[in-house]
Amino acid sequence: MEGSRSAGATTAPDALNAALAADLAGAFERAVLAYQGRLYGFALRLTGNPQDAEEVAQDTFVRAYRALQRFESERIATLALRPWLYQIALNVVRNRVRGKRHRTVPLLVGEAAIADGSLADGVPEPPDGAAEGPAEFAERAGVGDTLATLVARLPDRYRPAVILRHIEGLSYPETALVLGQPVGTVKANVHRGTKLLRAGWVAQGYEEERDGRAGIAVVG
Repeated sequence: MEGSRSAGATTAPDALNAALAADLAGAFERAVLAYQGRLYGFALRLTGNPQDAEEVAQDTFVRAYRALQRFESERIATLALRPWLYQIALNVVRNRVRGKRHRTVPLLVGEAAIADGSLADGVPEPPDGAAEGPAEFAERAGVGDTLATLVARLPDRYRPAVILRHIEGLSYPETALVLGQPVGTVKANVHRGTKLLRAGWVAQGYEEERDGRAGIAVVG
């Protein structure tokens, strides 16, 4: 898909919804331009394969367009477009890997602890007021490649929630909508997944002191 790896064009969601409701065929390209880069990046972080991510993004838009053709204009106008597209992309990824066991690589801190989640429960809580997520930390610290590697190694139950909340920037309610889970469950999985990322960074020597606290802060 041409240009799918670039950041999508910025389009106000309400305006885009209105345009799609009024003229789906004419406005759908705007939706593609607005979200193709984001959906490609999301799929890439889930699959780890550029070609698979490209195909997932393409399939997502095909499925979205076909679904929108069946929707009444009133429904399109009020659709939560961003989480809806991420939900389609996630389902496409899951369908592609169904029947294949995902290989989780340990975060250099003990495979058993990763597998059963005990490490996430054992990592100390961040100080009060900590608000920096893993994407912000990685950008500031210049460890983007390390972030991608560590995120790819997260257990399946944590990885999508962490990606959607901290990397794609969805709100907790939007993330819950994409995953089909209660907001409380999403918050818990994001919290535990981010703890694993913090532990992985520390294990690879990326811990740093700033303002009396170290490493990656966890957004509650």
